[in-house]
Amino acid sequence: MNDFFSTIRKHQEQNLPFVIYSKPNSSSIFAYLQQNETLYEVSDYSEKGFVFASFDEKQLVLIPENESKIISAKQLEVTMNAVETEDLSFDSDAKIQYEDLVEKGIQAIKNEEFKKVVLSRSEIVDVVKFDFITTFKHLIQLYPTTFTYCFFHPKIGLWMGATPEQLLKASGNVFETTALAGTQKVTLEEEISWQQKEKDEQQYVTDFIIKRLREVATSVVVTEPYNIKAGSIWHIKTDISGVLKDNSTLEEVIDTLHPTPAVCGLPKKKAKAFILENENYDRTFYTGFLGELNSSFANKSVSSDLFVNLRSMQIKENKAILYMGCGITKESIPEKEWEESANKSMTMKRVLNIRE
Repeated sequence: MNDFFSTIRKHQEQNLPFVIYSKPNSSSIFAYLQQNETLYEVSDYSEKGFVFASFDEKQLVLIPENESKIISAKQLEVTMNAVETEDLSFDSDAKIQYEDLVEKGIQAIKNEEFKKVVLSRSEIVDVVKFDFITTFKHLIQLYPTTFTYCFFHPKIGLWMGATPEQLLKASGNVFETTALAGTQKVTLEEEISWQQKEKDEQQYVTDFIIKRLREVATSVVVTEPYNIKAGSIWHIKTDISGVLKDNSTLEEVIDTLHPTPAVCGLPKKKAKAFILENENYDRTFYTGFLGELNSSFANKSVSSDLFVNLRSMQIKENKAILYMGCGITKESIPEKEWEESANKSMTMKRVLNIRE
């Protein structure tokens, strides 16, 4: 394990691209160590490697399998204490701006411009003596049920995250995806109850995905919604699977699903236009997608395993830029959405506040 991380550290010291990641509920950690500093891009999704795509898909960065050294290791138990802090300090101007943005979104929904929109914000926090390996170890220990990653490219920067949402798993013509919505902070209550707002939001997401997938699939199978825990947050999740038509391509399926209603809204085009016009910042890779593209080193068959880039942060010098968003429907209350975004910001703040 120490050899694994020392190899990655030496690679990073050469300022070369790499990605380290661990899949949900897995004890394995993988790393692609690109052997040159070229910025490769995906052109038609036939490439093999690790893809890191922006929200607007204008940046489809690839760490190619054939240009990388690929290594893996098993996780070791790490003893650590999470500092459970309630983040009582906040930027009052940021709160006002976000609540105004949410109010604008609600009004657009009431004007029947769209049914749902996901509105996000960023927050900058200072980090002292940041170490990407220590932080990555914390991520996989704190959030074992998520896709955890650390991505670096000298022309892109350093990104880290722990996302609970799968975009697509595909092997041959068989695929799996999920519908994820609703957010609720974990409490001591055993029974989890959801407001109608969250149930509606989840149904919107599920219905949209099913409708779109039927255009490219011969069959679609859907589970009942169930609760899933990601760190200190509960979500509602529905599993969706099926078989693609013979003439359907991976590119078509990704285009069908991304951006999902869980990160954009419904209808997709109108919600996306509202986001780009009103959020007043560039999401870049937040709410994009990432993961194995046509990879074969971990499995005997060629498969893709892609995740939505939620609960993520970008590290720049001695600062961490955190990203968080909330699904807005006509029942939304701006102050409650601010509180939800603050809860989501704690996912990364917990990682940054850990002491070993």
